[in-house]
Amino acid sequence: MGLHNSRPKLYPGDILEFPGNSYFSHFGVYYGERDGVPYVAHLTIRDSDTKLLLFGRAINAAVKLDPLDVVGKRYRVRNYLDDKYPPRDFYTIIKPEIDDIMAKPITFDILFNNSEHQATMFRNGIKKSEQIEKVYSKIVPTWKDIFEKKTI
Repeated sequence: MGLHNSRPKLYPGDILEFPGNSYFSHFGVYYGERDGVPYVAHLTIRDSDTKLLLFGRAINAAVKLDPLDVVGKRYRVRNYLDDKYPPRDFYTIIKPEIDDIMAKPITFDILFNNSEHQATMFRNGIKKSEQIEKVYSKIVPTWKDIFEKKTI
């Protein structure tokens, strides 16, 4: 499924992936429209002072609600956990969680609490980040690799 510049039909609770660099994308959850403007709830670093991440962490992060076009003009729907973990109901579970968490400070952590983790937690009730798993698979050797190198 490619990136869409046209507007696919979005449903509240859909996970949206906004392309970043070759390793990391930004994720959010489609929140619906307000006065005809589509909004996305997403985990973001709150101010410029914390944009320099210390070991991939920023204390001053928050879930924000921003217009879709402000978050990104290119995106794709990525509800990739739905086969294993059914999506939770937007109006009774996800929306109240988003509304509640927006008032609270959150620690952003690239490995354990990034925007993808937050989006899958809202939609499916489980924290998952495929992009972190892909990076890990490239940098963390398997036990077989370690054993083979030790036996040479």
